[in-house]
Amino acid sequence: MGKEIEQIALSRGHEIALVVDVNTTSLLTVENLQKADVAIDFSTPQSAFPNSMMCFDAGTPLVCGTTGWLDKMEELHAVCKTKKGTFFYASNFSVGVNLFFKLNKILAKMMAGTTDYQAKLTETHHIHKLDAPSGTAITLAEGIIENNPAISGWALEPDQKPDALPITAIREDEVPGIHTITYQSDVDFIEITHSAYNRKGFALGAVLAAEFIKDKKGIFGMNDMLSL
Repeated sequence: MGKEIEQIALSRGHEIALVVDVNTTSLLTVENLQKADVAIDFSTPQSAFPNSMMCFDAGTPLVCGTTGWLDKMEELHAVCKTKKGTFFYASNFSVGVNLFFKLNKILAKMMAGTTDYQAKLTETHHIHKLDAPSGTAITLAEGIIENNPAISGWALEPDQKPDALPITAIREDEVPGIHTITYQSDVDFIEITHSAYNRKGFALGAVLAAEFIKDKKGIFGMNDMLSL
């Protein structure tokens, strides 16, 4: 993702002030962050929160696409507001996926009144992905839960509960990301799927988010950028 983001940023006329990876973590300092107009974080669940705190200390707006650490999001929002920082988070930066999020909510609301159909979510990603289910799958699950009172939560199979949305997480080859929601009955099924061909759509969305928040203060997401 970092390499894709760098290529797209350069193609859109931006300069890269700082590149930090697992081999150059010593470069991640408040002083270096202050050289950048915006920071973009696609790191690990363990490093995303401290990276964010350093950006707030530097006064550098942050775009974050790292998933698997949402238990700290409430704390992060509080710090961001206290320090008058700028934070843009998305579980998925693809424009197509965010339209898919909206479609998922509409379908969930339509299916809420039926009892014959059982909902299921399946996500497939590359073998290097560290978290399961994916952040995108969790966002899709939350969209279903908030629009269907019969579903009280989600659970990874096989540890599903009777009233929980079952999620199957598959890690396979170099798959960029496939998310499928299925409503199945005894006589038919309804299915919607988003399948990414590569990571370019995610990277472009992250760069667009960086452009969007450059001169803003506060907490933002894809719905703000896309006016959804």
